[in-house]
Amino acid sequence: MINSLLIMEDYTKRKLLSALCHGAIFFSSLIVSIGIPIAILLISNDSVIKANARESLNFHINLYIYGIIFGLLVFIGVGIPLLIILWIVSLIMPIIAIIRVLSEPEVPYRYPFIFRLV
Repeated sequence: MINSLLIMEDYTKRKLLSALCHGAIFFSSLIVSIGIPIAILLISNDSVIKANARESLNFHINLYIYGIIFGLLVFIGVGIPLLIILWIVSLIMPIIAIIRVLSEPEVPYRYPFIFRLV
């Protein structure tokens, strides 16, 4: 009975922290949105939570890199549609990630089409 409660508590903690990593992008501050996954990565001992925190950081870094590149392309005239697409992706992909980590807490979520730098 106690073991099943501990396992249930671990899944709840895993769901919460993993969802928080992926949902941190919705916080307005750059420092907060990257700081939350970094803090969770440093504090947690769970390998799934760490994998989700790393993936979230990689997604953030990719968005910032693409944002800079697309921002520079505004001067050529193609940057605005690309920035709009990037904004839509930055809203949809974390929501998909949150849903996946809540429904499958034992499997870390992997964003498609990103470079994994962390």
